[in-house]
Amino acid sequence: MLNHKLGLEFALEQDKKDTLSSYRNQFHIPKDKDGNDCIYMTGNSLGLQPKQTKSYVNQELEDWANLGVEGHFDAKNPWLNYHESLGEHMAKVVGAKPIEVVVMNTLTANLHFLMVSFYQPTKTRYKILMEADAFPSDKYAVESQLRHHGFDDKAGLILWKARKGEELANYDDLEAILKTQGDEIALVMIGAVNYYTGQYFDLKRITQLAHKHGCTVGFDCAHGAGNVALNLHDSRADFAAWCTYKYLNSGPGSIAGCFVHERHAYNKNLNRFTGWWSHNKETRFKMRDEFDQLPGAEGWQLSNPPILSMAAIKASLDIFNEVGMDTLIEKSKKLTGYLEFLLKDLGEDTIKIITPSNPEERGCQLSIAVKNADKSLHNKLTKAGVISDWREPNVIRCAPVPLYNSFQDVYYLVERLKSILNE
Repeated sequence: MLNHKLGLEFALEQDKKDTLSSYRNQFHIPKDKDGNDCIYMTGNSLGLQPKQTKSYVNQELEDWANLGVEGHFDAKNPWLNYHESLGEHMAKVVGAKPIEVVVMNTLTANLHFLMVSFYQPTKTRYKILMEADAFPSDKYAVESQLRHHGFDDKAGLILWKARKGEELANYDDLEAILKTQGDEIALVMIGAVNYYTGQYFDLKRITQLAHKHGCTVGFDCAHGAGNVALNLHDSRADFAAWCTYKYLNSGPGSIAGCFVHERHAYNKNLNRFTGWWSHNKETRFKMRDEFDQLPGAEGWQLSNPPILSMAAIKASLDIFNEVGMDTLIEKSKKLTGYLEFLLKDLGEDTIKIITPSNPEERGCQLSIAVKNADKSLHNKLTKAGVISDWREPNVIRCAPVPLYNSFQDVYYLVERLKSILNE
């Protein structure tokens, strides 16, 4: 049974030592029916709202009201180049250079725009490789790209599957696929952190292996951005995209991020869709000039940015810029390690953690398979003030986020789960 010294007393002591504990007060925490803070463990689905978000959005509403179109130049944060500072801060979050990152569109739209450039199939090399249990939207997008180019969306899709009886993908199997079918594969596109298992893939290893076989490489970093050290530049991936409403706390359906490696920055021969906002900034407003491609990730933009949505992500990125990813990840490993320890005390006959046990192979999320459970367990947890995430057939995803979750949150989560399981 759980050592008392590693129970509530330990959690309280860790929270006292936590240098990030004050940041919890900078977020709105949902309340339960009695007015107490919920135990919010779904930052992997929708991050909480920073309290400063309202003032950031209101600033743009006021400038719009008072300045009208002149806000593009005279707003407190001029709208014309609003996205540029976001790109600089976002680059730090994902481990990239500013020229490699732009904040634009939404996640799946970005994947499509990037595949226009980096999925260039031929009659003999046209297949796309993904992990078997990729997020459904990624699979739908890839299948539609195959159909768009005139290929069968089943024959053209290769799935990197976990071995029978296992949950996690094995790199030896990926290597075997590429060794036997690499010359047929045009694109490898993997979720950097798998949404279901929480497995954080080795992006550099995958990229090196795929490039060795002549494939381009892209990553969906929806569950990685703001959660793990992606190091996108060093990975040498060709492209990546991510949403910002999970760990980056920018609000439901908010604007997304996009990465294109620096080596492609000045390649104007890459096929792509273009628009006004990917045109040279110096001549953009001359209107009648021939198209002049912007270098870097900005060159994949089409339209002027949605300022109200960008204000929300600016509110969160300012916090990330202040704290730094290294500090966040340091706390994250401790917090998730504590959750893992407490869950294992429940016994393997009750639960099984399907997320990797190695902290370097996961972010903050733990996916917990509960034996003989159905969604009624999740419903009971919700009534007990725990906001978690259910995935069929029997998995609860819990993500203690270092910016606003505490060690006490982790302790009480497991205590309430234990109480329900013992009913």
